[in-house]
Amino acid sequence: MRKNLRFNVIFRPEPEGGFTVIVPSLPGCVTYGRNLNEAKKMAIDAIKGYITSLKKHKEPIPTDEESFLASLVIKRILVHA
Repeated sequence: MRKNLRFNVIFRPEPEGGFTVIVPSLPGCVTYGRNLNEAKKMAIDAIKGYITSLKKHKEPIPTDEESFLASLVIKRILVHA
């Protein structure tokens, strides 16, 4: 029985439209979709391709099984010249 893998992804809206998707635990795994549905499908496809490459090269597969997400708000930092 295969175990499902969990990956956190970041959907970043682009000024020209659509979304860039970043998979932080898989360095360089970035894709794009014209809308959220397409971006999600593209992310799944990119992750599967990345995992296939890791398996081919006998490298470990990192996941976000024990990770959690949080947002931090940082006050503006004034820089004096």
